[in-house]
Amino acid sequence: MNPILIAIVLGLYFILLSIISAYTSRHATNASFYQANRSAHWLLVAFGMVGTSLSGVTFISVPGTVSTANFYYFQVVIGYFLGYFGVAFVLLPLYYRLQLVSIYTYLLNRFGMNTYRSGAMLFVISRTLGATLRLYLVINVLQLFVLDALGVPFYITALVILLMIVAYTFKGGVKTIVWTDTLQTFFMLMALVVCVVFILHQLDMSFLQAMEKMSASGQLKIFNFDINDKRFFLKQILGGAFITISMTGLDQEMMQKNISVKNLKDSQKNMISFSAVMTCVNFLFLFLGGLLCMYALENALLLQGDDLFPTIVMQHLPPVIGLIFIIGLISALFPSADGAITALTASFCIDILRIEDDTEKSSDQRIAVRKTVHLVFAAVFLLMVLFFKWLDNKEIVTILLEIAGYTYGPLLGMFAFGLMTQRTVNDKLVPLICLVTPICVWLIDKNSSVLLGGYKFGFEILLINGMLTFFGLWCVSRARSVGA
Repeated sequence: MNPILIAIVLGLYFILLSIISAYTSRHATNASFYQANRSAHWLLVAFGMVGTSLSGVTFISVPGTVSTANFYYFQVVIGYFLGYFGVAFVLLPLYYRLQLVSIYTYLLNRFGMNTYRSGAMLFVISRTLGATLRLYLVINVLQLFVLDALGVPFYITALVILLMIVAYTFKGGVKTIVWTDTLQTFFMLMALVVCVVFILHQLDMSFLQAMEKMSASGQLKIFNFDINDKRFFLKQILGGAFITISMTGLDQEMMQKNISVKNLKDSQKNMISFSAVMTCVNFLFLFLGGLLCMYALENALLLQGDDLFPTIVMQHLPPVIGLIFIIGLISALFPSADGAITALTASFCIDILRIEDDTEKSSDQRIAVRKTVHLVFAAVFLLMVLFFKWLDNKEIVTILLEIAGYTYGPLLGMFAFGLMTQRTVNDKLVPLICLVTPICVWLIDKNSSVLLGGYKFGFEILLINGMLTFFGLWCVSRARSVGA
């Protein structure tokens, strides 16, 4: 495939995003940057959130999981689906009732400043690690298959892509992202469908015939009934549900789009519609993984995991399919980074710096601070991506994703304690609890086989983390006095 052609397509893609940004960022203010003036249409938000949730890692990795773990990942997807209902009917009513711009303001109102800032910092750490890791993995694929051939260094690739993201999010923020994510989700799903249809044609099979062959080979197994396995179905479903509640419902990036919708009813329609689409799309990614495994077997290709999808498409299929794959990959890359930088900017300005409460600053001064923070986070993203490249260690992916999962556990515990009890906490001790709890959970996880007779924790470690945080908060709390 001609890398110059791909570079031209990437340029045209950015021009299209820039046109959308120029249109949506007219008369932009901090209110439009943070939450689109609460005027976003629920259907656009629901569709655009698919691209944000999937990311480039999902685009590459989920099909690859079929080569080593059949369709077991769909157990987690079932958990996701259930978790979205919890977000829609428990958390969204709370956010709308309190008219929140940052969802962590709830912690300020309920507990105090230290708890509030602890929640915001947990989000900043989690989202920075997760988003930069996803960004690195996708940029690395583009580098290996396209830009190395043009002689473009990795650091230039990372810099240019981040400059592109800053350029179209710098002014409009969420108001722009609602539209650009919708466009990018469309291109991502188009690439997915085209790849599925083409490989079905290459294998000379219909959808049903492919499903029958996957079932006969054992690839279509969804439920794992080995209780000591990390993929045991109850662990995966329960873990998936709480991952959704924590990493969607308690995540400023995901929620800032939901609370940009006009009213609660429309926001709930957005969440339920989004959950249905996400379930179908994830199944289609797994189905694609099954097709890729059959294609690899038929053509004696020794591929599995993250190498499966990009290698087959870029080296063994016609150039036009490779080009469509690159467009889909780019479309998966941008939503996972643009929304993260915007959400981190919003949370840091509102929750940490509290510039919107600074009456001594004019509106123009507050906008200037927000723009500076936006640029700083873009620079942090660039440094983190270069750091991951320097490490050049595939194990760092697993390690950092586990760390990000641990940081959401205290958030889950804090919100659950606030919603399920009427007790007040010693606000000064909450940061210590948020630090100690993940360490305790990590120690339990590493020694679970010895302590629990061979039992190994899976995604449910997030729930354990939240429960220990809940217990810690109970220990430093007291019953609220009458009339308080």
